[in-house]
Amino acid sequence: MRHLFPPQGDLGSWLQPDTLVGALAYFVLACVLAAILSRALRIAIQTWISHAPAGHVDRTAANFLRQLGVLSIWVFVLTLYAHLIPPLRALGTAMLTGASVASIVLGLAAQSTLGNLVAGISILIYRPFRLGDVLQITTPTGTEIGTVDTLSLGYTILGTQDGRRVIVPNSLAISQVVMNLNAFARDVAPTLSFWVTRQDVVHARAVALEFARTLGAERSGCFVVKSETGAVQLSLSLRPAPAQLQPATATAQPDTPSSSSLAEQLAQALQNQGIAAPPGKDPPTLAPS
Repeated sequence: MRHLFPPQGDLGSWLQPDTLVGALAYFVLACVLAAILSRALRIAIQTWISHAPAGHVDRTAANFLRQLGVLSIWVFVLTLYAHLIPPLRALGTAMLTGASVASIVLGLAAQSTLGNLVAGISILIYRPFRLGDVLQITTPTGTEIGTVDTLSLGYTILGTQDGRRVIVPNSLAISQVVMNLNAFARDVAPTLSFWVTRQDVVHARAVALEFARTLGAERSGCFVVKSETGAVQLSLSLRPAPAQLQPATATAQPDTPSSSSLAEQLAQALQNQGIAAPPGKDPPTLAPS
């Protein structure tokens, strides 16, 4: 350094970055600034996690982003400090150049990994699906339906009804059309709720939709509303509403089945296909409108 101890009484000279005292002062200031920014980032992420609905935020991914943000803050502040101090300016420039070259090399060497990471951050921010949702995706072996068991920055892991685990790279999950079977239509429709085993959920869904078509409800949907160990609750929304649920008219047929028998008819249709409710679960019921 050019001046270790400037002339006494000259405060401005003491604070010059090319003096020992000035360099130490700027180092302390840089550390304080980095600590303040890091603490603000931690508080912001913790507030976001605490106010987010349960299941909307993967805490592991959020903690990883917090640590990555804190590291980025310290690297950025220390690089600026090295660039500010004349004896370290060459080092600061080298650090910036080295970081640029390393970023290019890492980007070329790990395109798929970084793509999954960026896609995972996008899923974390936009939340097209969350833990516990049932998704229908297209895989090399065909269409798969599974529950989101794990949602990380790199991969989304689905648990299928037959106990298999489908590992989906986030870059693929965000680039293809994924059907979220938990998404309900906003219009009001008569709904039948029923429980089946996890092994029967795909077959039961097909039987329920066929049952709806026999009632004239061609636009019906059958969605997973709850998933437990060994049991899944499905909800059959009937659109348009069957004739027996329409307001009574003078021309109504006397043999039209009542709304109370719809649940029994669905139960019979499931039973005919060898599908029974899991032990301890109620038979199909018509949800109140």
